[in-house]
Amino acid sequence: MYQYMFGKVTEISSTYITLEVNNIGYLIYTPNPYAFSENEEVKIYIYQQIREDENTLYGFKSVEEKEFFLKLIGVKGLGCKMALPILATGSINGIVDAIDRENILYLRKFPKIGDKLAKQIILDLKGKVYADKSLPVSGGYEELVEVLKGLGYKEKEFSKVLTKVDSSMSIEDQVKEALKLLLK
Repeated sequence: MYQYMFGKVTEISSTYITLEVNNIGYLIYTPNPYAFSENEEVKIYIYQQIREDENTLYGFKSVEEKEFFLKLIGVKGLGCKMALPILATGSINGIVDAIDRENILYLRKFPKIGDKLAKQIILDLKGKVYADKSLPVSGGYEELVEVLKGLGYKEKEFSKVLTKVDSSMSIEDQVKEALKLLLK
């Protein structure tokens, strides 16, 4: 299985790009081929799907996008060809938000996604995917964020308590205060 490929984009189509690596052109389906430019050297994160009648490569600009794609295709009834348009037309944060809020109407706007499949996406992924929301780490919280991450807390858990901690305290006192707030 491939993790990524580094090469030059030689062709852009409406659903795929051709990436030349060591004089071999790989056809790679991507959510948004027009995010790439011809003759551009790029690193593309790859998912390879092998079936008895096909061997297909899917490419993504970031590891996060690839990971989200893998979670989407893990949903019962949702394959690669249906997951690509979801990534192409929606932002990951918007999709995660729709899943968390059980917004079936938002999910139905994607091609080939009906009520039944939208409900299945929510059932399978709610609580398992997280949006990448930037935290207010300015103002002296940078070190506290790193300590809390090191203790195993997720950003989603401690983002609410950050602003309640006095950033002028020593880091030890900040951690103690944050832990008290987290354990309430």
